Amino acid sequence: MNGNQIEGLIGMLATLGILVLLVLPSALGVLRDRRIDRQIRQARQPGAPNRPAQEPRRHGRRHGAARPA
Repeated sequence: MNGNQIEGLIGMLATLGILVLLVLPSALGVLRDRRIDRQIRQARQPGAPNRPAQEPRRHGRRHGAARPA
């Protein structure tokens, strides 16, 4: 390989690297959206397990003016 071929290879690799950096966030977003859509479809199916809602965390504090005597 001579100098011109090496420069061409470096330029091509740099171009491909920039292309990957530009396309990767979009591809990851598409995969995330598909996963969310699949989860929504599974949740809408009849017979899907009903998960109880999480209870709010209580840190031992009571809101309000009344206190037990």
